[in-house]
Amino acid sequence: MNFTVEKMTAGHIPQIALLEKECFSQPWSESALSEELVNENSYFLVAVSDVVLGYIGVQEICGEAYITNVAVFENCRKSGVGRALLRTACDGAESRNCEFITLEVRESNAPAIALYESEGFEKAGIRKNFYSSPTENGVIYTKYFK
Repeated sequence: MNFTVEKMTAGHIPQIALLEKECFSQPWSESALSEELVNENSYFLVAVSDVVLGYIGVQEICGEAYITNVAVFENCRKSGVGRALLRTACDGAESRNCEFITLEVRESNAPAIALYESEGFEKAGIRKNFYSSPTENGVIYTKYFK
């Protein structure tokens, strides 16, 4: 599959909002996504072919990076899109001298956990009942750069 990873623009937001609804029980709205375009501490990346295939959101504060969102349309999974987004986000955080990047994932999301572990993320803890609809623990994963 041919695609590029680029910075999110306002034109990507409607497709990202659809992806949010497909993937998450509590999706971000178009207005919440739009606010991230002007948030100086965050950036969103999109994998694009003719359309958005997936995206990742990152916040950086005080030398720490946090992945707020990551999702890939179901028909584009297992094609390297998620891995490319994750690597690009990690490379960006490291190049801006972040010490680490962290995220939470539903403990039942085995494909995502396998991806994170294959990219050097290590389990750092559990957030009990972090997710709702359905209620589920969140597993914290962290990748250290230094």
